Amino acid sequence: MSSVIRRSVLVFASLVLAAAVLAPSLASAQYREFTGRIDKINKKKMIVDNRQGDKVSFVFVDETEVSGLKTERKALKQKDWVTVSWTFVDKPRKAYKIEVIPERKEAGDDVE
Repeated sequence: MSSVIRRSVLVFASLVLAAAVLAPSLASAQYREFTGRIDKINKKKMIVDNRQGDKVSFVFVDETEVSGLKTERKALKQKDWVTVSWTFVDKPRKAYKIEVIPERKEAGDDVE
């Protein structure tokens, strides 16, 4: 084998190895978060309203983790406040992590 071909094979193998090592960290870096109140929920999906005009639908997956004030998906109810972690490339959006957070005050709630 010529030295040019051997060098090309080694460079290519190094790039493949680097991609394999970096891919998991890049995938986790793509998580997005959406915080809001659960508007609708059923066994397969939920719609979260951030109270600023955005409503986003998420489907549950087997890997969905629930943490915070509640720790089971069955315990989630309409009007619970949550932060949902999902990846940008998923169509439909998949809820990988759901953190149940304390209820947030609406703008103007403290005005009497």
